[in-house]
Amino acid sequence: MRNAVRTLVLTVAVLALWAQPARAADTYTQTKYPIVLAHGMAGFDSLFGVLDYFYGIESNLTSGGAKVYITHVPQFNTSEARGEALLAQVQNVLARSGAKKVNLIGHSHGGLDVRYVAAVRPDLVASVTTVGTPHKGADLATYLRGNLKGGSFTESVLAYFANNLGMVLGLLSGHTQPQDAIGALAALSSSGAATYNAKFPAGLPTSSCGTGAATGTQGQRYYSWSGTDPFTNIFDASDYALKLSSFFYSESNDGLVGRCSSRFGTVIRDNYDMNHLDEVNQVLGLTAFFTDPKSVFRTQANRLKTAGL
Repeated sequence: MRNAVRTLVLTVAVLALWAQPARAADTYTQTKYPIVLAHGMAGFDSLFGVLDYFYGIESNLTSGGAKVYITHVPQFNTSEARGEALLAQVQNVLARSGAKKVNLIGHSHGGLDVRYVAAVRPDLVASVTTVGTPHKGADLATYLRGNLKGGSFTESVLAYFANNLGMVLGLLSGHTQPQDAIGALAALSSSGAATYNAKFPAGLPTSSCGTGAATGTQGQRYYSWSGTDPFTNIFDASDYALKLSSFFYSESNDGLVGRCSSRFGTVIRDNYDMNHLDEVNQVLGLTAFFTDPKSVFRTQANRLKTAGL
């Protein structure tokens, strides 16, 4: 009997010790302000309510205490149009949550969208984090924009298919919105990015591959990260396409965005072993074997928490 009691006490003690780090981990990502995730071009919040754009990332963040909201904007449109759509949802998040500000995290074109919201409504934004965002434009978009004659048959055909793809993705995700594929392409070209940056320069490096300001209007914090490995998993079919598109770039890149173009604010890292889709744990978590995109988001949430955001 005495041995049984002793065993029971030891078991309870061990379980209690195990529970201590578990309780600590429950608040690891618990930021002061909600985290709002913004998708990139041809993106969505969730298809059929099953396939999430930020694959497995929302649950990974909420498991540590973060309040996370996934947004949806036009799949193909200008940064300003997408930014306005995002702003409306940020205001909705604030109304629903009761929070005074949000932490914005945008992937790819979504990074330009979150910069727009932070610029026009700085009072609503605590931090801006961009992931694989072409702040200085994308070489592939620049090439396509430069080789598609305005109003040409080829441009019209490409616009038709892209706009309809956007509409289909919108229907599958439950949100149909106006599409403007040519406007989106222009926005991601080097000239379009230069025009955009002239209007919204906060956080951008002043040198070709430098580091931008860490803070901005009303104490906003700026961060960024990106990858430089277009091909990371032989079982992911999208890697083969990204490897091909990477040849359009004169610098190391993730298959769609150049390393220097991705730099914004405090650069957490600009050469992760990730391609453009890996950055949001796509496709279906098929990423590099020794790199976990979810852990990068989780660490960023903790960084924001530590900063009091």
